[in-house]
Amino acid sequence: MHGEILEEDRDYGRIRDAIRYLVANAERQPELAELADALHLSESRLQRLFTRWAGVSPKRFLQHLTCEAAKARLSGQALLPLSHELGLSGGGRLHDLFVTLEAMTPGEYRNGGAGLAIEWSVEASRFGPVLVARTARGVCAAQFVADEMEAVAWLSRRWPKAALRHVPGGGAAVAAAMFEPLRADGQTPLALRVQGSNFQIQVWRALLSIPYGGFASYGQIAAAVGRPRAARAVGSAVGANPVAWLIPCHRVIRAEGALGEYRWGAERKVELIGWEGAVMAGLQPA
Repeated sequence: MHGEILEEDRDYGRIRDAIRYLVANAERQPELAELADALHLSESRLQRLFTRWAGVSPKRFLQHLTCEAAKARLSGQALLPLSHELGLSGGGRLHDLFVTLEAMTPGEYRNGGAGLAIEWSVEASRFGPVLVARTARGVCAAQFVADEMEAVAWLSRRWPKAALRHVPGGGAAVAAAMFEPLRADGQTPLALRVQGSNFQIQVWRALLSIPYGGFASYGQIAAAVGRPRAARAVGSAVGANPVAWLIPCHRVIRAEGALGEYRWGAERKVELIGWEGAVMAGLQPA
């Protein structure tokens, strides 16, 4: 099932290595036997592992990562203006988490979180370890973790005066829900409470209006926030996104279809986009 979380870190490592090999050799369209040999796995083991993770074969997964596929998924409509009251909107949103976004107060933004209690933990996820930080009013950060100490140091710099408390397992429910693509109407929304400038908040709200499996260009985001000539500033705001996946900055690509950079690494962006495309393909009627 798409909603399963792989239990062993080595499984995600093998998936990552498989995707890396597929992308590096995309022009040759490597067969399963070649890929399995490169990973020192049997073909049957690799097929089971990859299909359990992505829901499709390695070859089908690779098809979602071409420039042509990306351009076809660029939103052809204006992005929706989004306020924190807006929940699910339109058919594409029915496959997204029901997320609400609230900005920190100007005072909290200026004073570094003085008086604010933040609980954090590093949890397992489909895409590897993720740091989840929560306040009483919502998730304030979700970061893919390469180095736990570095991630916690980032959190401390972002909230230098907040009371940070490590609560092992405290963010497990959030991490489990993050990559569950199907959500029922009426389900309790996942609240985000983030720190950012007014412009950054506008951009992050616009990202929430990109439908699951879709893309938007930097120019489209700039137009959506009323700053059509500010594509570069939009890029900076996208790169400053504090909440991976839930604020879907991975859905912003270049207008020509190139996937572009990503705060947590271009390879992880490929994984996210390919998996999301595979999920959407699985939802299409035969």
